[in-house]
Amino acid sequence: MYARRRRVYLLLMGGCLFLFVSAWSFVRLWSVEAAVALCVVAMVIPPVAAVIANRRGPDDRWWDDPSGDPKSDEWWDELDGKRPRGDAEP
Repeated sequence: MYARRRRVYLLLMGGCLFLFVSAWSFVRLWSVEAAVALCVVAMVIPPVAAVIANRRGPDDRWWDDPSGDPKSDEWWDELDGKRPRGDAEP
C-alpha cells in the first residue's frame, strides 16, 4: 500500500512540475491565458497529492497503535475484529 501511494504521489508531483515548467517555457509563446490556466491546474495538484499520500488503508493501524496498556489494547483489538469477544487473555 505504501509503495503505491508513494508512486501516485510522485507521479502527481511530477505532473505538477511538468505543467508549471511547460507553461512558462513554451506554452506562453502561443497563449499567456493557457499558460496561466496550466499554472492554476498545477497549483491544485500538490494538496491533492498530499491527501493521497497521507491516506490510510483499512489495515493501517495508526490511531490505536499498542499503547502499552493491556486493557486498552485488548479493547481496540476487539473493536478491530482482531480478537473475538470473550477471547481475552488472562
